[in-house]
Amino acid sequence: MLRKVGSWVEICWGATLLFLICHLGYVCGQIRYPVPEESQEGTFVGNVAQDFLLDTETLSARRLQVAGEVNQRHFRVDLDSGALLIKNPIDREALCGLSASCIVPLEFVTEGPLEMYRAEVEIVDVNDHAPRFPRQQLDLEIGEAAPPGQRFPLEKAQDADVGSNSISSYRLSSNEHFALDVKKRSDGSLVPELLLEKPLDREKQSDYRLVLTAVDGGNPPRSGTAELRVSVLDVNDNAPAFQQSSYRISVLESAPAGMLLIQLNASDPDLGPSGNVTFSFSGHTPDRVRNLFSLHPTTGKLTLQGPLDFESENYYEFDIRARDGGSPAMEQHCSLRVDLLDVNDNAPHITVTSELGTLPESAEPGTVVALISVQDPDSGSNGDVSLRIPDHLPFALKSAFRNQFSLVTSGPLDREAKSSYDIMVTASDAGNPPLSTQRSIFLNISDVNDNPPSFFQRSHEVFVPENNRPGDLLCSLAASDPDSGLNALISYSLLEPRNRDVSASSFISLNPQTGAVHATRSFDYEQTQTLQFEVQARDRGNPPLSSTVTVRLFVLDLNDNAPAVLRPRARPGSLCPQALPPSVGAGHLVTKVTAVDLDSGYNAWVSYQLLEAPDPSLFAVSRYAGEVRTAVPIPADLPPQKLVIVVKDSGSPPLSTSVTLLVSLEEDTHPVVPDLRESSAPREGESRLTLYLAVSLVAICFVSFGSFVALLSKCLRGAACGVTCFPAGTCACLTRSRRREGLPPSNGILRIQLGSDDPIKFVDVGGHSHGCTPLASAPTRSDSFMMVKSPSAPMAGEPVRPSCPPSDLLYGLEVRPLQAQPVLESYSDPSIWLGHVPGTVGLSARAHSEW
Repeated sequence: MLRKVGSWVEICWGATLLFLICHLGYVCGQIRYPVPEESQEGTFVGNVAQDFLLDTETLSARRLQVAGEVNQRHFRVDLDSGALLIKNPIDREALCGLSASCIVPLEFVTEGPLEMYRAEVEIVDVNDHAPRFPRQQLDLEIGEAAPPGQRFPLEKAQDADVGSNSISSYRLSSNEHFALDVKKRSDGSLVPELLLEKPLDREKQSDYRLVLTAVDGGNPPRSGTAELRVSVLDVNDNAPAFQQSSYRISVLESAPAGMLLIQLNASDPDLGPSGNVTFSFSGHTPDRVRNLFSLHPTTGKLTLQGPLDFESENYYEFDIRARDGGSPAMEQHCSLRVDLLDVNDNAPHITVTSELGTLPESAEPGTVVALISVQDPDSGSNGDVSLRIPDHLPFALKSAFRNQFSLVTSGPLDREAKSSYDIMVTASDAGNPPLSTQRSIFLNISDVNDNPPSFFQRSHEVFVPENNRPGDLLCSLAASDPDSGLNALISYSLLEPRNRDVSASSFISLNPQTGAVHATRSFDYEQTQTLQFEVQARDRGNPPLSSTVTVRLFVLDLNDNAPAVLRPRARPGSLCPQALPPSVGAGHLVTKVTAVDLDSGYNAWVSYQLLEAPDPSLFAVSRYAGEVRTAVPIPADLPPQKLVIVVKDSGSPPLSTSVTLLVSLEEDTHPVVPDLRESSAPREGESRLTLYLAVSLVAICFVSFGSFVALLSKCLRGAACGVTCFPAGTCACLTRSRRREGLPPSNGILRIQLGSDDPIKFVDVGGHSHGCTPLASAPTRSDSFMMVKSPSAPMAGEPVRPSCPPSDLLYGLEVRPLQAQPVLESYSDPSIWLGHVPGTVGLSARAHSEW
């Protein structure tokens, strides 16, 4: 039981230690997985999802994969479990050669967001290669006078495996003259040497056949053999001797061909041919060395004859043989090591392992755009690489590992300002002079709906003459959106406040694609002067954005209404009888003709004129007041007079109407003249106009009565000037004064002006009127409205007496905002009713007084 507990403790401790090591490797970026070479397809290497703390449920969506075409041939990631598996068997010797360690750097890329992870796979060597000698038969010549203890280097065997699987020992078949000694070089390789133990006698035995065996350290071990044939030569007393047993030189990898590297010197004290020394490469020198270097046979000069490449091989070590010309010839060997010095002859190489290609303009700073890998095969500072991009771009480079960079956003992106970027990445090494290379990364910025449609103006004012044709184009409301695609497609809609009595959609139609506003019916200024509505421009983004514009439509008045006679009342085509007392003098008021024109402005200015009369000299009509007075004393025997009065407005062209009066003395009892027309049917529209006027007058009089009692009292007391403010903020000043210079006498006519910028509206109150008389239509904007009422009017035939002298007759009443003080110049009737009506239902009136 205690053993089980102890074993579990050991297991937990080992798991904890392994966890800490793995996570320490993750933090440092050095997670390493060992896997034997030649592993079959599907062999488990490691769980990258677990080691990188990735959610296995999102691996498919994020497309976890091995980066790099070369690594993708050997490895793959199981997206269900996050395991790294072998895709194709790996031959370590083909991948890493004779390198002591075979480390394959792996990069893993995920999307959404784009991230990179790094790990290493160590390809563990398997003893799958036996040692092999360059040749199956090795020949060696030795003079019979060679002293015991002399060594003769032999060709070494080659083993593609490394580490413990490489050559670990040599064996020589047993014999009485030779032994085998193994020398270990600085790189760890073993070189066999034949050691002479006993003197040779050519006369007894001229050659020896031995078996040389190379054994590796694998389990089980593998071996390779070669036949060693030793020939015994005749006596040559002295062998050549090098000054050193080994030489070591250094040369730049950029050294030109033909450059002298070293001159070797070997001496031989023998005379004659036995003292002539020749130099050559030892028999086991590889062919690549023979192709790179040239050795002069007599001078011993070693020259360069081929290009050197530090990145391919950074040193060469081989043996030089010095051989004399004796018979038998004697030789001596020395070791030569040529170290290559790195030169900055390789520019960095940029590899973009992953790039987005398209990035939304709403990407946050720090979003990964591309993963970049940089390699420089040079060593030292020549291989230290730095990466840079232009400073003016909203991007930055971050180094995740050595020579691994990520291109990220460093600021906000705006597609409307710049829709694409051609990012030039420059990699430079630290050599002298430095070498650099460039790589372009093209990035499109995709649109995000971040701009609402915008109108060219915040508000539009449209002026439309009344009586327009339905379907006429009123205006075109064009909006622009700097976004693209669906985000820039704009549709237009009409917005109407809920509290409006008049619906704009009943007057206009809006094209939802173009923003064109058309009239759906004809406008009538007398019914509608202004129309205000809002148009919304909305794009098709997600979410959609919108903006609005306010449209104010003003209807322009046309002279389309003829004056209508209100007093004296008479049916169309009939005569209006008027009675005169006998023997009246000149200037007697016969009657007052009052007319109204529903138009506004100058189209509503009416004038009166005597058109027909039996004797035009008897009567006179005031041009603007419409008063019919006697021009001369009237004789007692005057027969009835038929007077035709024409009322004409000031429009262009002017419109007119007429009224026919039958003036007779009171003693005369003339019957009422029947209808002069065949039909006595009332004129079309008269009843409707009368109804409108009656309703308006009653409403206005009741609303304004209470507001103006105080003002009326003050005016009757003869105050010089009184300022009265009305409920809507409108004030008026009433004064008794002389007429303004240039204005006609009012003769009892009240003039009202609503606002400094509005058309002038008037109301006319005559001496024979009964009740309030509204004479106009609604103003264009909300303003105050003033009404005047006479307290009484004489009956037909009763002489009319002005209530005040002509100098005190009412000129008019101006109503303006409080900043500009309104003025009431004069009045003729002590019973003046003033009132305020909201602009939505307010009326304005206007009439003329005679100049």
